[in-house]
Amino acid sequence: MDDLADVEAKITFLKEEEGGRTRSVLSGYRPNHRVRDDYLTTGTHHYYDKEIVQMGDTVLGTITFISPESYPRCLWVGKTISIQEGSRVVGYAEITNVFNHILLKDDSTNGKR
Repeated sequence: MDDLADVEAKITFLKEEEGGRTRSVLSGYRPNHRVRDDYLTTGTHHYYDKEIVQMGDTVLGTITFISPESYPRCLWVGKTISIQEGSRVVGYAEITNVFNHILLKDDSTNGKR
């Protein structure tokens, strides 16, 4: 695990014919992520056990976001966020662990707000 990572996620990239990228990505990839319906932020990916990920693959890894204090309490285990290049969705990340407690949504709402 990256000591600075905000979340761990199961990351799935769309195939090219599904609207995904035409080329593979490397660990260190920095796409945008829709963490709230009204907020898109950049995050750096680090993949476990893989340096290169092909389109259509699913991998486990971490994401380190920029400025998480700007969108507190918006993530929980099981939430799926889009991975984007601008307005184009190229994949999805299902949150499996939230390391940064600033981002963790209050358990009493179970992510339904």
